[in-house]
Amino acid sequence: MTRLAGKSALITGAGRGIGRHFAEEYVRQGARVAIADIDIDNAKIAANSIGDEAIAINMDVTKQDSIDEGVDQVISAFGGIDILVNNAAVFTASPLIDIDRDDFQQVFDINVAGTLFTMQAVAKHMIDSKRRGKIINMASQAGRRGEALVAVYCATKAAVISLTQSAGLNLIKHGINVNAIAPGVVDGEHWDGVDAFFAKYENKTPGQKKQEVSNAVPYGRMGKPEDLSGMAVFLASGDADYIVAQTYNVDGGQWMS
Repeated sequence: MTRLAGKSALITGAGRGIGRHFAEEYVRQGARVAIADIDIDNAKIAANSIGDEAIAINMDVTKQDSIDEGVDQVISAFGGIDILVNNAAVFTASPLIDIDRDDFQQVFDINVAGTLFTMQAVAKHMIDSKRRGKIINMASQAGRRGEALVAVYCATKAAVISLTQSAGLNLIKHGINVNAIAPGVVDGEHWDGVDAFFAKYENKTPGQKKQEVSNAVPYGRMGKPEDLSGMAVFLASGDADYIVAQTYNVDGGQWMS
């Protein structure tokens, strides 16, 4: 059974990693998917590998013109947008006294403003076209608590959880469900960069932090993108019609809330 048959989805930051895996799973579930990414080459590679039901869109979520143009391209290609996944995000880490204002601004521009204003642009379209839509924001267990070296990233993901609550309460009157997924530690190429931050600030050898966090997951391993896809499909489907403004932990038992 294809749970998303006839639906059209826009996924940001989907040229690789979790976003790309969601795109693959959505197509398997019957949807057409726009893979939006600031790296259009990665987006094209992903779309080509998925097939005719996927298209590549160049989108920089820090620029309103780029968001608006990307949304218009998806609407033109698919006739509308039924599902939005706000997946585009970046990570940063440093001791509090070393936080750089420019780095802070960039991370908030992508993780928070990017989520808000992409959500806004798609919600306007859904309201105007009277579509009962689904919006899924990617939060994190980092948004549930602080971490000594990760103040800025944790703050952005806490903001995503809060935006999900407020947007969910505001948009459900239009038939738009807004919810979020909070992953734990998920393996992938991005972890090379995360591991490097901790190697620098905690004097660890390369790969040591990754092994430590993997060992600490109650399930017994780091997550994989495919561990998140069931929730991503569920929240995008009609089975989630009565779920509003929630953030679901999918983290192998790392955090309970």
